[in-house]
Amino acid sequence: MTARRTVPVHLHGSSLLLVFVGGALGTTVRYLISAAVPPVLGLPLATLGINVVGAFVLGWLLEALALRGPDEGRRRAVRLFVGTGILGGFTTYSAFAVDTDGLIVAQNVGGSIVYAVATVAVGALASVAGIAVGAAIGRRRAKREQQEGEGS
Repeated sequence: MTARRTVPVHLHGSSLLLVFVGGALGTTVRYLISAAVPPVLGLPLATLGINVVGAFVLGWLLEALALRGPDEGRRRAVRLFVGTGILGGFTTYSAFAVDTDGLIVAQNVGGSIVYAVATVAVGALASVAGIAVGAAIGRRRAKREQQEGEGS
């Protein structure tokens, strides 16, 4: 008797396609924003804003999906397409690292420190805020569903 071999979810063709297409969309949007928003006082605020917005939306998305049930079916597809794909392509650790290094090379060490710390700290706070918003929306939805169930 041979053991049945299953392919991990992250290697399924449909999962890879969702992440690929989502990543292409997110990367395109990030590029367009980065090209349109010039640095302010030498600081790459577009990258900072992109990463903070992405952290908030990812926190909200993952909380909202988790409250709706297990990571399977449509919820998994949304997580892969939007979370891993779009937001993974939209946010950018590599540009953050290159921007921080560029500030150091330009002898703006103070700016690089402020930029790096702000990106990490504000990004973490944005993620927590996104989770809180997702939880609040989930509680409100659950309460509304409970009231509708009692009214029937």
